Amino acid sequence: MKALVISLCLAASAALAQNAKVTPLLAKDLTGTPGKEGTMLTVEYAPGASSASHRHNAHTFVYVLEGSVVMAVKGSQEVTLGPGQTFYESPEDIHSVSKNASSTKPAKLLVFFVKEKGAPPTIPAK
Repeated sequence: MKALVISLCLAASAALAQNAKVTPLLAKDLTGTPGKEGTMLTVEYAPGASSASHRHNAHTFVYVLEGSVVMAVKGSQEVTLGPGQTFYESPEDIHSVSKNASSTKPAKLLVFFVKEKGAPPTIPAK
């Protein structure tokens, strides 16, 4: 089952990220919260890379490890984040902007999802 979750993470994330490397780190059932799981992955954006508009259907916590990124959910202003800064998306949010702020340096994010067990972490926005 863990291999299936990791495969879903890779397929869904890779389909949306242009020039981004997605590396699954962990998928774990959440004890005491039936039907929910926590999933961790890293996303590495090449210089100038971005992701298409998407949603996560999850509580999504983002921590910037390296470089800087521009993030926004539909209806909010863009923010530029650097190492050590964080970003949150609710299950209802549409992630309208996710891109490397630099055209010369890579950026790396640590992402943690709390989501329905077995559900893909990322799907295209409608």
